[in-house]
Amino acid sequence: MAHVVIVGAGQAGAACAAKLRALGHDGAITMIGAEPAPPYQRPPLSKAYLMGEMEEERLWLRAPEFWAEQDITLRLGAPVTAIDTAARTVTLGAETVAYDELVLTTGSTPRRLPAAIGGDLAGVYTVRTLADVDAMRPEFAAGRRVVIVGGGYIGLEAAAVAAKLGLDVTVLEMAPRILQRVAAPETSAYFRALHTAHGVKVMEETGLDRILGETRVSGVRLANGTELPADFVIVGVGILPGSDLAAAAGIAIDNGIACDAYCHTSAPHVWAAGDCASFPWKEGRLRLESVGNAIDMAEAVAANIMGADTPYVAQPWFWSDQYDCKLQIAGFNAGYDRIVTRGPEGEAVSFWYFRGDDLLAVDAMNDSRAYMVGKRLIETDRSVAPEVVADPATNLKALLKA
Repeated sequence: MAHVVIVGAGQAGAACAAKLRALGHDGAITMIGAEPAPPYQRPPLSKAYLMGEMEEERLWLRAPEFWAEQDITLRLGAPVTAIDTAARTVTLGAETVAYDELVLTTGSTPRRLPAAIGGDLAGVYTVRTLADVDAMRPEFAAGRRVVIVGGGYIGLEAAAVAAKLGLDVTVLEMAPRILQRVAAPETSAYFRALHTAHGVKVMEETGLDRILGETRVSGVRLANGTELPADFVIVGVGILPGSDLAAAAGIAIDNGIACDAYCHTSAPHVWAAGDCASFPWKEGRLRLESVGNAIDMAEAVAANIMGADTPYVAQPWFWSDQYDCKLQIAGFNAGYDRIVTRGPEGEAVSFWYFRGDDLLAVDAMNDSRAYMVGKRLIETDRSVAPEVVADPATNLKALLKA
């Protein structure tokens, strides 16, 4: 049987390797990861792990013995430096590894602030890897001051942890509102109020001029000239697809590694999945940064390597935990023109995204029922009248039987 090499030992790589074995692949599988840690889950890094509520071993996707039992070779702490699609090899330092099928699950990397504005000072952190969070955890002591640059989900999750631990927290967002790129104004307003209630200073429409300090952070200067003291800074201004390796090998790039509907790349016998990959979506292309997509796309790759010849159909879903709020998102909200609010009922509220009469997505805060119903409707390509959703007398579960 074919030797499958997987470059990237994160959620997508682990899912692909396990699925190949589950589907009966009895050839060699080699998974190569740049980090020294075994495959682990990233979402708890900015939440339970950063809080000190989760040990490292609980992050691991599989027990250490799983990989040996499944005869899956792990090459960790071994970044791949080149791919030769003609020779069907990957290079690790002075070593080359031959493949029959290659799967690229190279994930993503955080955007960093330029060194010219202090982005390389000690005390400036990003939240992406286990090493990132291990490095910043000692900073989280009550009474210290942290400035978080970027009001997306990663920045807000870090802000929630810092506030719960008693730090003085300021969030800077250049856009008119936090979460502007990914959520409706209603969701932004909900989380702005939530963070403000926990003592976080949320500064929107606020640009950063530079981070202050000689060798280590001492504060930040805003675009309007105001200076704020800071003991450390967290940068959460988005991520970039891990596509450089593929691009250097001549593989087509389009907002990440470009895949067709079956997760093939432009190179024969090379596939891609997860944060690094874009795929056909409706009239265009889409790249999803989520655990759900990483798993589902990677398993689709495994199935197609095994001959399924089945297109990948994404079913977007996401989540975020902040304080005692669990946000669950179903669907993809691009192109919405109307928001319908359901609730609040106690601490539960949901925002439903429509384009005309078509339901696109749901943001559900502490409302698992709204999330589950919305997700099922979207996955089965059904909609519901906006006024029905807004009516508090509507039994949501009954909509699934309509």
